[in-house]
Amino acid sequence: MELRIDRQAMVPVVQQIVDGLTDWIVQSGIPPATRLPSVRQIARGNLLSQSCVAEACERLVSQGVLTTRQGAGFIVAASSSVRCTDLELAAFEGRHAWCDEVSAATGRLKLGQGGLPPSWREPDDLSYALREVTRTDMDSLFNYGSPLGLPALREQIAKRLKPLNIEACTSRLMSTCGASHALDLIVRTLFKAGDCVVVETPGYAPLFDLLRMHGVRMLEVRRTQSGPDIEMLESVLRQFRPVALFIGSHHHNPTGSCLTPAVAQRIVQLSKTYDLRVIEDDVYADLHSGNGTRLAALDHEGRVIYVGSFSKTLSSSLRVGFVLAERELLTRLAEVKMISGLGCSRLAEAVLARLMATGAYRKLVQRQRQRLNADRAAALQALEDAEWEVFGKPVGGLFIWARARVSDQAWVRRQAQRCGIVLSAADAFSPSGEAGDWHRINVACACDPRARQFFRNTCADRPQAF
Repeated sequence: MELRIDRQAMVPVVQQIVDGLTDWIVQSGIPPATRLPSVRQIARGNLLSQSCVAEACERLVSQGVLTTRQGAGFIVAASSSVRCTDLELAAFEGRHAWCDEVSAATGRLKLGQGGLPPSWREPDDLSYALREVTRTDMDSLFNYGSPLGLPALREQIAKRLKPLNIEACTSRLMSTCGASHALDLIVRTLFKAGDCVVVETPGYAPLFDLLRMHGVRMLEVRRTQSGPDIEMLESVLRQFRPVALFIGSHHHNPTGSCLTPAVAQRIVQLSKTYDLRVIEDDVYADLHSGNGTRLAALDHEGRVIYVGSFSKTLSSSLRVGFVLAERELLTRLAEVKMISGLGCSRLAEAVLARLMATGAYRKLVQRQRQRLNADRAAALQALEDAEWEVFGKPVGGLFIWARARVSDQAWVRRQAQRCGIVLSAADAFSPSGEAGDWHRINVACACDPRARQFFRNTCADRPQAF
């Protein structure tokens, strides 16, 4: 049994043993109930310490890959409990935004994760607000939320949108359990199986899964550095007459690009010409240093549905987002919201409202922007030194969209694995599932030593370039 341990890699030796044993079991087709060689034999054959091998085997027992039997050592468990190979796990982690905890548990860095890493979170203000709400607001602690959401929170959101030139009265705002919940309510309420909508490519992977689940047909339009390709968009609208456009406005996921004023104006014009609803996803608004141009600020006919969230900045666990729409549509959305979930967490809404009212939330995002700006500059420099191609140079938000200038993308992924890095799945951001060679890089993770080593490796050991 050769485990091929690389002592120069940044992945801990014990984790390499775990991965090597799992690969050996799966790739060799080892049947259940097979007894493994002894810990001493595995250690001696691979020049490892027995304590490292024993720890790795115990981890595999906890994962259900191995089991123990008195006097028989470690035994392969039932095949149904054997986890996927390392590459399969990496693909799974890379595809799903909610698998960050899997990466953390295995010691991997998810370079393309969708939010801020735990080390960036600031618990003090949040903890204080939680204590204050639980001490003074019994209704929020024990009662259901209202259909549109807590009035105090909606008032704060309306104030927050004013500097963006978005007119938002509380009667046009509804709270949701994050932006994903908002998109789900919109899709359930507005579309039926067989409807056509326009989506950007590359784009937001969970949205694609949501639309597929409801049988909604997706028409792809390329995302450029200034927004969707306008000529391509107009051609699709003219040919297929879709009912809606889903678009990321600022610090688009995954490219990091922002709508320019000219593109935004043209989209609003096209929405009028082709009677098109526009769903504007602006969940990274608070990570934008300037005001920018929002479609919701240009729309005067109620065609734009504006979606925001606080999960990316305050807490992914708190789950608070919102929808801004015309009152008639908002009433329909609220009905679906109450039927499907009896509202949102009133406690979470009260905590957020308090943080916004005291100014604590505003100060938090200011600190996050400053820190992201510094890390983004460092990440862009590291990518430049490694001769990666960057899709524009984002000025805010979480993401850089980039690719190594090599033809062998499998080699790039092997380099990532060697450094303890999980990359997003090659087809994660394509509506049609087409594999690509671009990678979403989270600025907050790009300065990690493992990421720096990965970038250096792709430069120093590069095979033939494009």
